[in-house]
Amino acid sequence: MSERKEEVDSGRRGFLGTVAGMAAVSLAPGLVLHRLASAAPRSEAVTGDVRWGMLIDSNKCADGCDACVTACDLENGLNLQRKPEGESQSKWDQQVAKWIRMVEVQADLSGRRSRLPLMCQHCHYPPCVDVCPTGASFKRADGLVLVDRHICIGCRYCMMACPYKARSFIHETVEVKLTSVPRGKGCVESCTLCVQRRDNGGTSTACADACAAEGHDAILFGDLKDPNGPLRKALAAVPTREIREDLDLNTGVRYTGV
Repeated sequence: MSERKEEVDSGRRGFLGTVAGMAAVSLAPGLVLHRLASAAPRSEAVTGDVRWGMLIDSNKCADGCDACVTACDLENGLNLQRKPEGESQSKWDQQVAKWIRMVEVQADLSGRRSRLPLMCQHCHYPPCVDVCPTGASFKRADGLVLVDRHICIGCRYCMMACPYKARSFIHETVEVKLTSVPRGKGCVESCTLCVQRRDNGGTSTACADACAAEGHDAILFGDLKDPNGPLRKALAAVPTREIREDLDLNTGVRYTGV
């Protein structure tokens, strides 16, 4: 793979905001301003001192369990999506936004099949960023691959470039959404590794918390750069691999048991 220049747009480092504990303040009839009530938002620029990532153990991923998917939907307001009146169920199933998909993969050599959650892999060399004509797809200094909805033009080049089919396009007007996770018609979106938690001091993700609550502990979130952190120690203890490692993208999400 040719050497690539890693760039981070400092002007978008605070992207996706940091909203927690929101309170509504009425300024005038019909006009409402949201303000922070008791949040502790990020006060400093994002740096490359950390790189957020995950280790997913497919051996612990229980058949029939989709707790991580449900938790992701609740955390990011995807459960608020509603099928437009008159639209067929088959078309809606194709268009509804999904940030985590439960998939089955097969090893090339052994033929072994594994069931695992697949989301944005937060690549060190993200193809979605390479093809985006406006810079809306970008990688933060801490390794999170995100979409700036203010400059996304909905061309969907990033969706075509992503080898994991991890991105969704919003076809319909978003009537209801969470203030902490802005969404809008005509934009592309995908897993953010719960960036709203990252920017408010959170130490985990919704999917990892839900998996632990079910007693499976198949998802471990942490800092890939911390040699003494639990994620790095787990990565050193078991054989791991990337999905489509042949592409040499250096993904932030790794798998074991695959």
